[in-house]
Amino acid sequence: MSEYFDSIKKGVSSVVGGMSITLKHLANATRWREETTIMDDDNYFNKLNEGLVTIQYPSEAIPTPEFARYRLHNDANDCIACNQCANACPVNCITIESFKATPDDMEELGTTSDGSKKKLWLSRFDIDMAKCMYCGLCTYPCPTECLTMTPVHDFAEVDRANFIYHFSVLTKEKEAEKRAKLAKYEEEEKAKKAAAPKAAPATGARVSPLMAKKAAASADATAEAPKAEPAPAPEAQPAKKLPPMMAAKLAAKKAAAEGGATQTPEAKAEPAQSETPKAEGDAQPAKKLPPMMAAKLAAKKAAEEAAKKQAEGDGQSTT
Repeated sequence: MSEYFDSIKKGVSSVVGGMSITLKHLANATRWREETTIMDDDNYFNKLNEGLVTIQYPSEAIPTPEFARYRLHNDANDCIACNQCANACPVNCITIESFKATPDDMEELGTTSDGSKKKLWLSRFDIDMAKCMYCGLCTYPCPTECLTMTPVHDFAEVDRANFIYHFSVLTKEKEAEKRAKLAKYEEEEKAKKAAAPKAAPATGARVSPLMAKKAAASADATAEAPKAEPAPAPEAQPAKKLPPMMAAKLAAKKAAAEGGATQTPEAKAEPAQSETPKAEGDAQPAKKLPPMMAAKLAAKKAAEEAAKKQAEGDGQSTT
């Protein structure tokens, strides 16, 4: 019986507890939720459920911080077409095309807001936001700070082509006109260079050290040409000290050359037979031959001696 009443008591208490939470939220629904962060409020997690949570989007929206990284924007009037942002992009979502401006178009091209002089016409600057990963790496190398990330995050589109944003300062007609003008200017400059003769270097022009040295040497040679006085003999430089082995070889070679020069032509023409034969004791020691060659020579010598003895025996028998 007691269990029955305990069950009824638990049911009533749970209903009362749930109704109290509901009534508390109804009371707090008359005001908006406080915009705070975990760094500003130590009781941040306890206040998450206090106040209104659902907002009437898109007429109402939670504000985004100014430093948020969302949709990219480029100020084309400040862009100098340096291509650094496109090189930094890891997904290649930025496409830039530009061409040179002629000297008479520099004034029309103008300068950036920070005073940087522009030299290129920006014909194309496209950003494909469908590829963008919102890393912000393209904004850091921009020298004129014309490329920025805006807090705009709700830019849904039905057609994917609408995600490609075009930033340029030239229309198609003006781009064709400026490109034709540049091509004409380059042809004229090329014709001028081809027709202009190669002139001598002007006074004060920069000359390389080698050319200056050659010119000075030729001027000195022409200035000293009329003089008949012989130039003084250059002082002999001290001979370099040679290694002992090299010095001995040079001395032996020099002595041999001098000995050959003192011989008379008759002595040189004498045949080698006039020289006295060397004694057997003066003979140079025979070089040591390999075993196989020594055996072949010994066999050959033995065969010659046998043949010689046989010839002598045949001669004695005939007598």
